[in-house]
This record gives sequence, structure tokens and C-alpha cells, in this order.
Amino acid sequence: EALIRKLLSKPFKVPIPNYNGPLGSRALGVGRSRCRRALHDPYDPGALVLYSPPELSAHDKLKTDSLKQPVHVVVDPVLCNILRPHQREGVKFMYECVTGQRIEDAYGCIMADEMGLGKTLQCITLMWTLLRQGPDCKPTIDKAVVVAPSSLVKNWFNEINKWLGGRVNSLAIDNGTKDQIDTNLRSFMQTYSRRPANPILIISYETFRLHAHVLHQGEVGLVLCDEGHRLKNCENQTYQALMGLKAKRRVLLSGTPIQNDLLEYFSLEFRRKFENPILRGQDADATDEERKKGQQCLEELSNIVNRCLIRRTSALLSKYLPVKIEQVVCVKMSPLQQKLYKAFITSDALKKAVGGENTGKVNLSALSSITSLKKLCNHPDLVYDKIQTRSEGFEKALELLPDKYDVRKVVPELSGKLMVLDCLLAVVKTTSDDKVVLVSNYTQTLDLFERLCHMRGYPYVRLDGSMTIKKRAKVVERFNDSSSPDYIFMLSSKAGGCGLNLIGANRLVMFDPDWNPANDDQAMARVWRDGQRKLCYIYRLLCVSVFRCKRCINHIQVKPPPDGTDCTSDLSCWHHCADKKGLVDVVLKQCWEAGVSFVFHHRSHEQKTIKDQYLDSKGGQERDGRNITETVQPFMREFESDSSKLEMKAWRADSTALDIRCTCV
Repeated sequence: EALIRKLLSKPFKVPIPNYNGPLGSRALGVGRSRCRRALHDPYDPGALVLYSPPELSAHDKLKTDSLKQPVHVVVDPVLCNILRPHQREGVKFMYECVTGQRIEDAYGCIMADEMGLGKTLQCITLMWTLLRQGPDCKPTIDKAVVVAPSSLVKNWFNEINKWLGGRVNSLAIDNGTKDQIDTNLRSFMQTYSRRPANPILIISYETFRLHAHVLHQGEVGLVLCDEGHRLKNCENQTYQALMGLKAKRRVLLSGTPIQNDLLEYFSLEFRRKFENPILRGQDADATDEERKKGQQCLEELSNIVNRCLIRRTSALLSKYLPVKIEQVVCVKMSPLQQKLYKAFITSDALKKAVGGENTGKVNLSALSSITSLKKLCNHPDLVYDKIQTRSEGFEKALELLPDKYDVRKVVPELSGKLMVLDCLLAVVKTTSDDKVVLVSNYTQTLDLFERLCHMRGYPYVRLDGSMTIKKRAKVVERFNDSSSPDYIFMLSSKAGGCGLNLIGANRLVMFDPDWNPANDDQAMARVWRDGQRKLCYIYRLLCVSVFRCKRCINHIQVKPPPDGTDCTSDLSCWHHCADKKGLVDVVLKQCWEAGVSFVFHHRSHEQKTIKDQYLDSKGGQERDGRNITETVQPFMREFESDSSKLEMKAWRADSTALDIRCTCV
């Protein structure tokens, strides 16, 4: 008995001389230590590895503690399997930027892919990766904040749930009382655990600005600013509120990072060193030396910016989406519009304003004059108040209106644009099941569309600044439902031109252009994006009587488009149709007699075969457009003879794209 008790009282030892392994230690109730490893296998086929630890020699491995060695950071296979090649590249680029691998002590970047390339999915992948893992086997961040326009808050919430399937909870704040919002934000900011209940906060710019005092009380690991071009003014309150947020990593999302001029990039020093020589080198009359210097400055700027900015063009979408046919439809003005237009530009008030003699009670500026002409080109109803009060250049216009003129009744025949639109909507409605998005800068024009829909019996929905954020998401979701009876989606470009997904429609009409070409690009990208399965048609309506084609041709034909740009970069690469025979859109062919004068059009790419629910196009961009100088020459003589027509202005919206802008359409 004594011998047995003595044996059992001794600790267990492994019968191997000098053995120091874990078998001899007590492990009951204590987690055994184990070697570090990545959360996901970096050697799986198709794995997206964002970080790889440095290779160690055999000698270094013996000296380094295995519990301190960094591990691979690998994107979750759930997301990795749905990322397209350009999206995988974008995720890796952003990860390298926010972890300081590209620029020392800099933890941010600009995701500037064009609209429709999946910036949202790429950023969701980045957030999920940072929230789950890091090189030290711990999450890189514990919380993230997404700041977006109010109309996109619900969209971000839905996208996170769509791609992550409830694996992470997000807190979307888009309505509620001030006290409720403060309570929710305070709860989010004061959570310091490694696994907070809601690690992602989605909030609008307006709500962020109003509740910044609460958000400044804590710290977050990452902040994402959607439609980041809204922050170009460093003096506005929203910018200052965001700068006060304690966040080590920041990412800006913008499909249009440069709008109208390069000066928004930085400062006057930038203008002297980069902007002036680059723009001068791109002028049609630039000397060889100026072009060479401009190219050198552009390359230097690209080398600097490319370390923290990634931008891919929408040409990549041609591999996955149906063909997009974009058409600039030049429409004849109605006789009444021509009379009112001529009366305005020959008025004494306009002459005095242009001549600097405007000292009367009514201050008629050049900007307000052009705005009036833009509205007149939409429909005379939009300037009826000024005509009736005989003010702002319309002093002699009241006599030109027909008898019994009634703004409560819409008359399409009084507007060239509206007459073509009326015909287009009727043809689409009777020949297909397509849906149409109508975009305008003016709510007055949307009112006009509403009266037209009531008259024709078209079911429609309308989204403008007066609609609540909560209702916007429901309206968009309902319209995109194929079983929805809604035929038309009326959209204010200011309220919903950015970020909305309107793939329920495959035809979009830009009724009037914006001053800023980037706003038009944003609006036109609402239908041609991920999920679209039908051939897309974009119609940009312009009035032909308000510009000279000759000036436009001189701007376009002097210089070919830059190498590597798509056919949208220059109108000289578009097809021109002086009659309906050359049109590819059968709907527009039937509308030609309604007042179409001529059309510029092009395809995004050539359609191939359908594979895995996407159109896989391997063909190049269509670039063999007809010579516009030859085809438009007969029309140029007509326009040159009319001195009352304003000139069409063309300028470069960015360093590669030439866009049309008319001063009064």
C-alpha cells in the first residue's frame, strides 16, 4: 500500500531523456498554446492574399518566437469568389494604402473607379477583412464608419447584408429624433471591446455634421466617405466635422474625383507646376515643346498620385454588362421657342447686362440669363412667370404666347424636346417592356413630366429633394422589381444623381445638361451597372438652335483622342446620323419625324455571348466613327447664317475626356 501511494504521488514524466515538450505539463482547464496561422488558407486556389509575412531563413526561424511571427492576411473566400479581377486589384490596393505599405506614415487612399465598377463591394471586402484579421492574428480595426449621401444610407445597409449575409451587424442611422440619434451614436462610439455588437456605422453627411460632437468623443479604425467629391471645399462644416473624427485610416470614394478643373486637386502651387502646363499641352494649337512639357508634367503627377489613388474606367464593364448605346439627340426647337429665344437675346435688359449697364432694380446676370434660356429650351412653361411679369429679358414676350395659353395643361408641341420625349415614351411603351428613367436638374421639369404622365396614363414614381430618405429606398426597390407596374422613374439629378441603382430600367433620358459634366456622368450611370441584363440606351437631348456646329467641330476635329481612352472621350469617334437610316436604335428611328435634327451615337462595346449571366465581351472598343466634318458640313451653312444662335462650347471634363456643354440647353 505504501509503495503504491508513493508511486502515484510522483508527477508524470515522459520516459525520454532531456524531454521538455508539452506532454509533461498540466493542461487541465488551460488552453494549450499553438502555432499562429492565417484565418483563411493563403494557398487555396483563387485565394486573394493581401499581406504575406517576410520569408525567414532556417536560422531566423529558430531565433524567432513562433507566437510572434506575422501571418498571411487573406480575403474571406465568401467574398473572394465573387470579386472580379479589377475588384481584387482594388481591394489589394486599398489594403496596402490603409496599412501604410505604399506611403510611409500615410493610411488612406482615394478609390476613384468610374461609376458601376463595384466600389461598394470592394470597400465592404476591405472593411470585413480589417474587422476580422491582421498580420498579428488580431483584427486590424474594431469599428468602421461609412459616411454617405442621405439617399445611399439604406443602400449601404442593404449591400452589406447582401454580400455578408448577416455575418456582421451594421447600424444605419437615417432618421429619428435628435436624442435617439445621440443615444445610438454614443453607444457606438463608447464600445471599446474587440467584438462590438454593431462594428459598422452608416450615417449621412448631414447627420454626421449635426451630431459631430458625439462622434468626436471616441475613435474608430476606419472611415469611408462615399461620393467623396462633396468634400472638395475644406472650409465647409461637413469637412471640418469629418476632420475632427479620430480615425487612423480614411478612404474616399468618388467616381468623379476631378470636376471641371484640375485646381480642385490641391493649391495655387499645383496650378503653377502642373495644371497650367498640362492644360496648355493639351490645347489644339500647342507647340511641340508645350506638348512635350505637358506630357512630362502629367507623367510626374501620375507617379505621385498613383501611390494613393486608383481609378479604372467603365470600359471594364464591357466584359460583364450588356451593350450600352449612348446617343446625343439634337432636337429642333418649336416655333414658339424660337420666337421667345430670339426675343430674349435681343432684349434691352440682356444687352445692358452684357454691356455692364445693368443698374436697374432687376439684376439680370449672365448666369441667370443662361438659366432662363436652359429652362426655355425645356419648355416655355418653365419661364411663364417671367413672361407674365415682363421681367428679366422677357419684357416683350407675352404677345408671342398663343391665345388661351394655360400652364396647367401640358402641350408637348410647344417644346421640341418634350415632343421627342413624348413620342419616345409612347414607342417604348407600345413595343417593349422596357422601363425609362427621366433625369432633369429642375423640379419644374419634373412637374412637367408628371403632367405628361397623367395625360398619357403612364404609371410613374418621382424622386426629388422633398422625398424622405426612408421612402427613397422603398421607391427604388419597388421600381427595380420586375413585377412593378411603374413605367417611368423621374429623378432630380441633385437629389439622386449619385449612387442610386436603377437597373430596373434600361433606358435613361438626360433632358437637360448640368453645368458640371461630372454630374451628368453620375446620373447616366444609374442604369448601366452591375445587375443590368438588358441592352441600355442613354439619350442626351440638346436643342440644335442654340449653338453653332462649326465651333463644335473646330474643337473636336483638331486633335485625336488620347491613346487608351474609350470612344466616349471624343465626339470625332462617334457615329453621326443626319437621317434615321444610320440609327441603330429602332425606337429613335420612329421618333425622328417628331423633331430630331441629327444624332451622334456610339456603342460601349460589341456584344458577344452570354456566360454565367454576364455578357463576356472580348472585342475592343468601337473607334471607327465617320468623319463628322464631312457629314455635318451641310448643316453648318444653315447655322452660320443665323446670328441669333449661341455657340456650343466644348471643353475637357478631365485630362482625357472631351464633353459637350451648351450654354443654354
